[in-house]
Order: sequence, then C-alpha cells, then structure tokens
Amino acid sequence: MFRVLTAVLLGTLSLSACAQPAAPAASKPVATSAAAPARGGAEQNVRAALVQLDPNFKPDYVGAAPFPGFREVVVSGQVMYVSDDGKYLMQSQPYDIQAKALVNSEGLLAYRRGLLEKANHGDRIVFAAPNAKHTITVFTDIECGYCRKLHQDIAELNRNGITVEYLAFPRMGLGSKDYTDMISVWCASDRRKALTDAKQGKPVTAKNCTNPVAMQYALGQQLGVNGTPAIFAADGSQLGGYLPPAQLKAALDRRAR
Repeated sequence: MFRVLTAVLLGTLSLSACAQPAAPAASKPVATSAAAPARGGAEQNVRAALVQLDPNFKPDYVGAAPFPGFREVVVSGQVMYVSDDGKYLMQSQPYDIQAKALVNSEGLLAYRRGLLEKANHGDRIVFAAPNAKHTITVFTDIECGYCRKLHQDIAELNRNGITVEYLAFPRMGLGSKDYTDMISVWCASDRRKALTDAKQGKPVTAKNCTNPVAMQYALGQQLGVNGTPAIFAADGSQLGGYLPPAQLKAALDRRAR
C-alpha cells in the first residue's frame, strides 16, 4: 500500500503525541525505470511521477503549494510536496520566516475543513467554553498519556475561550480493547462523564449502540492522524499534538488575525 511506503519514507510523529502502532511490513513495490515527466502542466507531471512509486497511486488532493515551484499532495492523509517537474519529493511543514509561523495553502485547509465537516456535531463529545472564541477538533484516545494531559487542561482551555470537540481515534486499531472501550464511552448516557472517567483510568462500563467510532477513526486516517491527540483549528490547520493551554491559545489567536 502507498500508505506504508509514505510512512517509511516520510512519517514522523510529534514528540507530544502518543504514536499509533506501525502498520505491518509490506512487500516492497517493484522498482520501475525512471521516465520523463509527463507533459501538460505541473499537476500532470506530479501525478505521473508519483505513479512511478506505486502504479495504483491515486492522490486524495493535489493543489498549489504555499511556495513556488511545487505542488501540495495528500496521499492517504500524508502531506507532501512534489516539484512541478515531478523530479523532487519532500515532506516538511513549510515555515514562513517573515510571518514567523507555519504555513498551509488555502486549498489544503479547505480540503481538511471539508473532511472535518463530515463528523456530525451530535457525534462529538463537546466541552464548550461559556464565551467561546475558538473551537478545536481533537482526535483522542482514552489510554494515551498526552490525551489525558490535554483533558486535565479542559477547565483552563474553557476559561481561555477554547471549546474542545472530541472525535474518537482508538490508536490501537479497530477490534482492539481500546476500540471497544471507546464505543462504550460514546454509548454512555453521559458521554462527557464517561470520557473523563476513562481518561482518569477508571474502569469503563461495557456498552454498545449505533456509534460513530469507526467512522471517526477512518476520518482521522484520511486527515493523516497517526498519533493522539491530534488537534485541528477551525480553519483546518493541524496544530500538532499536546500543547500547554497558553501555547495553544497563542497559536489559535494568530490564526484568527
């Protein structure tokens, strides 16, 4: 799978997030001889070049990069940059030196916002700020230490005007105990209390119902989530893993300017 290839070539995790277990090793794709970039524009060149890595390659998104000479590409949730001539590939979050901030293209942000909108508000576990200035979407796991640390900050985040909307991302995978426990949390009559209890290490009362856990997990994978917590701002930018409340608020304030 191309996802495995990109994980080997490009995957890195924030040091402030709990990593998802690595995918099983896959057989290496058969090497193909290098071919000249296809004619007909940068996007076609990029698509033709990436097919050389995997003949079954189908990008989720291709658009202009936030710097000249490259296309921004999303492959199985992973963001990468390919030169317009199809010769070079790299993955690194661009940083605007003058603005002193990480930068995302509007096309990529719109793509992420469209995916996040697929998660119904009623299926989220929401800790709303009384006078909300910002809303973050957080893919969470009940066992991850950094997720528990973030949850301990909920009261302070709310005081700072930050509403937290949780989506489920059982990082041990579908069918794991983590997954079934998260189903139990989402099926509880008081999901907020059940989530808080679970993050405090209390036993999870087994429950089952029609639930969004698998769908939210799949959505996280589409967005490239490979560790928890994974925090997204309302504009679609990914803020990384755990951030202290003051640092998180500063990052959100910068995006609101």
